[in-house]
Amino acid sequence: MLSIKSPVIFVGLFCVFLLYGCEPTTPEAVTTRFWQTLAQGELEASKTQTTQATQHLVTLKDIDSHSKISIGAVTLSDQTNALVVTTINRNKKPVTFDTVLLKEQDSWKVDFAQTHTNIAMMPFDGIVKSLENLGDSLTKKLEEAVPQIEREMESMGNELKNQLDEFGKSLKKPQDPNKPKSHPNTI
Repeated sequence: MLSIKSPVIFVGLFCVFLLYGCEPTTPEAVTTRFWQTLAQGELEASKTQTTQATQHLVTLKDIDSHSKISIGAVTLSDQTNALVVTTINRNKKPVTFDTVLLKEQDSWKVDFAQTHTNIAMMPFDGIVKSLENLGDSLTKKLEEAVPQIEREMESMGNELKNQLDEFGKSLKKPQDPNKPKSHPNTI
């Protein structure tokens, strides 16, 4: 039987047990543990933090040992889906993306397929934002132009109505019976 007489050793062992003996339970903790173990080259430990369906996708190519990881805001879309803003500094260049987590057997697990897709889409993020800004700009300009378009359409409608009224009046005028009728075939 193990006998621990020193309180320092007991506290040290207790901390080790807490750090390595317990599984992380929050999306933030799972995300942190996943990326840290991957950065440390512990591939199998990283895979235990991912969904069963995506474990085979995890490789050491996704991060290097010099990467610094920081975790940001967590968004829970429901009780089974979460997004954790993750920043990995590679070669002094921050890469920010959402780590996607799912509840699997009552534990949060990284959906590495969706997370990897988020990382792959990063170069297009600027393009998407530019298109959104362009759409917003066009919408604003169209909203500004609508009153002018409405005024011009109303003016055109009034002018058309006046012309139709004049045409209607000209049709109602009696024709002079003494005026010779022109025939289409005569010159």
